[in-house]
Amino acid sequence: MNKGSRLTLMIILAMLLGVAAGALVYYQGAPDFKTSFSTNIKLLSTIFIRLVQMIIAPLVFSTLVVGIAKLGDLKAVGRVGGKAILWFVTASLASLLLGMVLVNYFEPGALIKGLQRDEAGLADLATKGKAFSLQNFVEHVIPKSFFEAMAANEILQIVVFSIFFGVAAASIGDFAKPVVLALERASHIILKVVNYVMNFAPLGVFGAIASVVAARGFGIFTFYASYFLYFIMGIALLWLLLLGVGYLILGARMKELMRRISSPLLVAFSTTSSEAVFPKLTEELERFGCRDRIVSFVLPLGYSFNLDGSMMYMTFASLAIAQAYGMHMPMGEQLTMLLVLMLTSKGVAGVPRASLVVVLATCAMFKIPPEGVALILPIDHFCDMFRTATNVVGNSIATSVVSKWEGELSES
Repeated sequence: MNKGSRLTLMIILAMLLGVAAGALVYYQGAPDFKTSFSTNIKLLSTIFIRLVQMIIAPLVFSTLVVGIAKLGDLKAVGRVGGKAILWFVTASLASLLLGMVLVNYFEPGALIKGLQRDEAGLADLATKGKAFSLQNFVEHVIPKSFFEAMAANEILQIVVFSIFFGVAAASIGDFAKPVVLALERASHIILKVVNYVMNFAPLGVFGAIASVVAARGFGIFTFYASYFLYFIMGIALLWLLLLGVGYLILGARMKELMRRISSPLLVAFSTTSSEAVFPKLTEELERFGCRDRIVSFVLPLGYSFNLDGSMMYMTFASLAIAQAYGMHMPMGEQLTMLLVLMLTSKGVAGVPRASLVVVLATCAMFKIPPEGVALILPIDHFCDMFRTATNVVGNSIATSVVSKWEGELSES
């Protein structure tokens, strides 16, 4: 058994142990102990995610600059970027439209009426959502300081600066080679750190699962069964669409790609953070046969522009809340909402609950009671697991497809 397979097995075991430990506390523990256990055991997940986050910014900067500089020809940068954006926009529209069609057909809003509100969670989201505006979005995208963006892990701002830096390095040519070489070696060191950090993944998975089950138990699945089922149907259809298009372009190698990304997929599913698997995903895609310069250019862009699972959920959740309050939204208004989500979702970070911040802001924009977000908060963690995994699959396929289009996909 290779190292990757062992890690996958350990992650699955950690998930099962987390469910068992959480259930034991939920059904046998005193109320105060449940709260204490849920809060403290979640620290394992927090430690793991923070360890990964500490290497995200330097890895994105070094790999993206090296990727652009290695492309050399600025026309190649534009060509690869154009193909990537074409895929991202198409996939985003398909995801948003799928969510809109499903929510109009099944009308899940009627099924979540009258459920208890999570006032604490709503207050937290409202605090984050107050400042969300077009101006805030622009400020989120355009960096005023590279070092501030690095310190705050603002991935999209780092991507913008890295593109400018990489294009400038490519235009200078040989004069910039020492800097590019230094950044390439730095990226290899960071990737080595990734291997060390991934050893903590099973502990992070155990903490995340045990915390949720201890706090909420299994009753949540009963209360939200129908709503959850419709969402899973949407995710399944989106996977079929993504895998089908991937198979048409990549052929039989789709099976190998899914095998390669199985370990990062499980981590993303368990921790509900696609950021947590970015370094490992980079490594696995290169092992699959994607050229490093394509991976280091397309994958960071995908993390900002191609969150397929999150975007499907945004239309699904926003319109479900409108239904729960008996609001009729004409198709024209729904399509306007879709376009708004198309833009606002581009600044969403790959972290838990980021999608709900956008949903909250969108509801307020379209006069949907934003407190309705509380209706879906109790089940959001479980939905987030599936949409995060979908984000990882979508970005993996996108990177592989662009590599194939560029003739840069080798046999592993």
